[in-house]
Amino acid sequence: MDPFIVSLWILAAACAATWVLSLITREYSWVDRIWSIVPVVYVWVFAGAAGLADARLDLMAVLVTLWGARLTFNFARKGGYAPGGEDYRWVVLRGRMSPSAFQLFNLLFIVVYQNILLLLIALPAWTAYQHRTPLNALDVILAAVFLFLLTGETIADQQQWNFHRWKKLEVAAGREPSPRFLQSGLFRFSRHPNFFFEQAQWWVLFLFGCVAAGSLLQWTVLGPLLLTALFIGSTVFTESISLSRYPEYAAYQARTSPVIPWFPGRGADRPRVSPESR
Repeated sequence: MDPFIVSLWILAAACAATWVLSLITREYSWVDRIWSIVPVVYVWVFAGAAGLADARLDLMAVLVTLWGARLTFNFARKGGYAPGGEDYRWVVLRGRMSPSAFQLFNLLFIVVYQNILLLLIALPAWTAYQHRTPLNALDVILAAVFLFLLTGETIADQQQWNFHRWKKLEVAAGREPSPRFLQSGLFRFSRHPNFFFEQAQWWVLFLFGCVAAGSLLQWTVLGPLLLTALFIGSTVFTESISLSRYPEYAAYQARTSPVIPWFPGRGADRPRVSPESR
């Protein structure tokens, strides 16, 4: 069977499963639970359809597998796969919408849109499957950039993990954590460095398809574009919650780049650093 058709069947199954599970469990993070898994499956479908004999597709599949393994580990250690591991943002959003409006949002956005997006970001592998040209120096450069971005995201997530462990210990000891949110390490140069590295990896994967086809004019750019749009909306929503919890977050916003790492604003006070956030 054509690998694109196989991918469509996987998409349909993922949509059905995540929607039914959300209705049964009344938790709405089921797409989050497959986020790091399904794109890996899609890319290996195309690599497998080429008989694992196309060096570029094999390389793309290995890189996406590394991405998926790291993200799955990080999601698991935060309790994402455990009962009650629902994303706190969905809880907040449910409180702002009527039950019927949220259920429609769940079906159309959380389930259908996000599952389609997970297929779209993997479709540069389809481009590479259609244009099986020899691996070249550009592929090697892109692989190195991808690994650099993967390392950056790993560091950012580890710094966040360390900070929240320290914060819990401070609260358990009856002390008020200071600072109350992470502002050091990579988070001194970007309010969301992990978001930056995550998006950038999928732009690199898109470029693999472009190298295979010999042109930047590929419709699969829709995947990273929509992913970036999703992250913009998610960032705005997340920061609105942070600002409501921490009034001092406004000063952090004023001195720190939203997503793309950059030097803090001139004259900005150096944030206090927790011992475990480094």
